[in-house]
Amino acid sequence: MRPDQLTTVLDLIESGRRMKQFMAGKEWLAPTISSYVHSLFELTDLEEELKRAIRNGEIDDTASKELGRIRKKITVYEERVKEKLNQLLRSSSKRIALQDTIISDRNGHYVVAVKKEYRKQIKGTVHDQSSSGSTVYIEPEEVRKVQIELNELKADEYLEEQRILSRLTGEVERYAQEISINIETMTHYDYIFAKAKYSEAIDGSQVQLSPEPMIELRNGRHPLLAKEAVPLTLELGKGYKGLVITGPNTGGKTVAIKTVGLLAMMVQCGLHIPAEESSVFGMFGKILVDIGDGQSIEQSLSTFSSRISNIITILQDAGPDALVILDELGSGTDPGEGMGIAVSILEQLNRLGATILSTTHYSEMKNFASAHPDFENGSMEFDPESLRPTFKLRMGIPGESQAFAIALRLGMHPKIIERAHEITYQEKETYDQGDQRDWHYEQQLKSKKVEKPRRQKLEKHFEQYAIGDSVAIPSMEEKGIVYKPIDEFGNVIVMINGKKETIHAKRLKLLLPASELYPENYDFDILFESVENRKKKKLMNRKHVDGLKIDYEE
Repeated sequence: MRPDQLTTVLDLIESGRRMKQFMAGKEWLAPTISSYVHSLFELTDLEEELKRAIRNGEIDDTASKELGRIRKKITVYEERVKEKLNQLLRSSSKRIALQDTIISDRNGHYVVAVKKEYRKQIKGTVHDQSSSGSTVYIEPEEVRKVQIELNELKADEYLEEQRILSRLTGEVERYAQEISINIETMTHYDYIFAKAKYSEAIDGSQVQLSPEPMIELRNGRHPLLAKEAVPLTLELGKGYKGLVITGPNTGGKTVAIKTVGLLAMMVQCGLHIPAEESSVFGMFGKILVDIGDGQSIEQSLSTFSSRISNIITILQDAGPDALVILDELGSGTDPGEGMGIAVSILEQLNRLGATILSTTHYSEMKNFASAHPDFENGSMEFDPESLRPTFKLRMGIPGESQAFAIALRLGMHPKIIERAHEITYQEKETYDQGDQRDWHYEQQLKSKKVEKPRRQKLEKHFEQYAIGDSVAIPSMEEKGIVYKPIDEFGNVIVMINGKKETIHAKRLKLLLPASELYPENYDFDILFESVENRKKKKLMNRKHVDGLKIDYEE
């Protein structure tokens, strides 16, 4: 074994001894965990031997008397060589031939740097030369005899080191079984302490376990999301085997099922989770997931093809012990056929006995879940007043279309929406806000321009942004700076990674207003304009320059 490997063994033995000392007084606090230390071997003799022989990852002089004797002689001979070389360097007759007055080491030989043209003035053996060839490194004849004896001593040193390493390796091998048990025990302790630290970091709780394939999640959070995130409460597998979640885009459906899947995995790994202690998780033999876009250029797979390929594998592996999580099932193809495939897949998974959690944007899936005894509906709540999702999951309630509510809230005449409802559902519904007039309805049909009141309505419904505001774009997982505030269409121009992007106000989230980021009368050209454009602008403010123009990025 190498010295660094023996150092690792020594560290393990020392860690085991310290662990026994640490856990000695913890029996009253954690009797089960404390009992593990009884399987740790202290290996005091081996620890002392390794400490004596190895220091700082190297074999120490005290490893053996012979090694100490050899190294002392090596030191003496090295001093002799250096003294002879220093005498040569101080010689006035040799000074002109020397490139510098430094003693170097080349391949275990002490050498001096000599100018190539004076090579013959210094008798000795050339061991190296510079990359330019202008300097040669010579071992002078005066030190050759001492250098030979020094090399012999270093050979003796190497042999003695190998003998010591062989002896120490044999000692370690003699305790191989005890060391192996120590490694296993310390690994277990490391895992326990890591879980405890992680539990503290995420404010985790020890939830209840069930032998049945079911989940009762109470106020759970995704561990990567901030504590301000809306907690998730969900039941699955108790009275029904499948939950179909519907709701608006960016409403939190995907985050919800990712949270459930991740927390289920964490529980099965023995980790605490960020949820209430009253939560209950069953033990699943398999957790099968299809989330996201798995397009493959190399395999020529579209979004739909790649996802179906994955679902085929899931169908082959699914069974009564499986938790199956599917996001936007049936998407990426013709809506009619996609819906049919989605329903058929859910039916087959149910026949296989799997516990199913699925999201969808197909309204027909709500009807399927309502009619099937083994399925339940769920939906992500939406606030029609603010036109924003609340990210709260409602159990037993299918998701409702929010298109009509949004259109009505933004000022579309109720008669247009009533007609849309009739076309969609083949039934009449009243959308009367009481303050709309027929003339305004006619005006909406005829006008092709966005009217000024439209801008006022938008300003009421969307948060206003000022130039320089720091904003987040959750759908892009990016941050940016507002370049132009909201326009009559509800769009905001945001500078993201040096590029200007047009993004609807409802997809933005204010992080910090400009008033808190910049001093009063701050020149925002520093943020948005190139150095070249700023120079041009300063020049144009001072005087007229023919042909000088500023190119602005659209």
